[in-house]
Amino acid sequence: MNRHKLGRSDVAVSALSFGGAAIGNLLTRVPDHEADQAVNAAWESGLRYFDTAPHYGLGLSERRLGRTVRSLPRTQFTVSTKVGRILEPVARPVGDDLVNGFAVPAAYRRRWDFSAQGVRRSLSESLERLGLDRIDIVYLHDPDDHAEQALTEAYPELERLRAEGVAGAIGVGMNQAGLPARFVRETDIDVVLLAGRYSLLDQGGLTELLPLAAERGVSVVIGGVFNSGLLADPRPGATFDYAAAPDRLLHRALEFKAVCERHGVPLRAAALQFPFGHPAVASVLVGARSAAQVRDAAAMAVLPVPAALWAELREHGLLGPDVPVPGEAS
Repeated sequence: MNRHKLGRSDVAVSALSFGGAAIGNLLTRVPDHEADQAVNAAWESGLRYFDTAPHYGLGLSERRLGRTVRSLPRTQFTVSTKVGRILEPVARPVGDDLVNGFAVPAAYRRRWDFSAQGVRRSLSESLERLGLDRIDIVYLHDPDDHAEQALTEAYPELERLRAEGVAGAIGVGMNQAGLPARFVRETDIDVVLLAGRYSLLDQGGLTELLPLAAERGVSVVIGGVFNSGLLADPRPGATFDYAAAPDRLLHRALEFKAVCERHGVPLRAAALQFPFGHPAVASVLVGARSAAQVRDAAAMAVLPVPAALWAELREHGLLGPDVPVPGEAS
């Protein structure tokens, strides 16, 4: 699988990458052996970039990912984690963490912390859970309500960690495009992880962030290409950004599906490959909770998608004339 360097760093990522939220028991429990099989299937399918975060299952995703990748050649894979939430033990745990989206015991509480000290503590604890001595990529995780502290305290600490060699590349990971664009303008980050805002259904990242990243030499990793399920299997009850999809979006997703079917292409393949039309995109991150889901994503990533499909999407107004598509000269 093709690999691309991030920004001006020496860190490379595979074009398709593994998102670790699902193996942190996102919304539903995943048995240990199935989580291990998913990570191993990613490696066997050629994926060489694995993303995780303390937030995912209160550290469960990091522990599971580390348990598997530690047996692999360290120079041949890339791991990213995130800072901004400190996990603090709960003295008398009660219930689960489903209020935050994860089917795990509520044994820790999250505390927002974008201070320099918080960044260093968070990363140290992540490395311990992963069982690694260095991290390839560190993202500031969802600093939506902490923008100034993230810019003035957390970001300079990431620069120091990069200079020390503890982190190979640094960036910001968010579900919105506005604040990441500010980071691209005002800092020396290597990469943005943009979730859900550059998909067939939502091209919010194209307004400013992606052109700015291309201009400044900052790489973009795209997550959420299925918008949490609607573009994987559009049907009544499907979710868009983890909530029930509105009728208008379900209708639009079904229109995408109909065009894809006329060209003999699964909608999943078009959704997964679409972001690569933009030159700033280095990788597409796909969350998976099973080996079967990983193998399906790997197959969809290389399935031929004819230029006529993208042309018909434009003809039907499903993609704007200025939205770049794979295969076009950038």
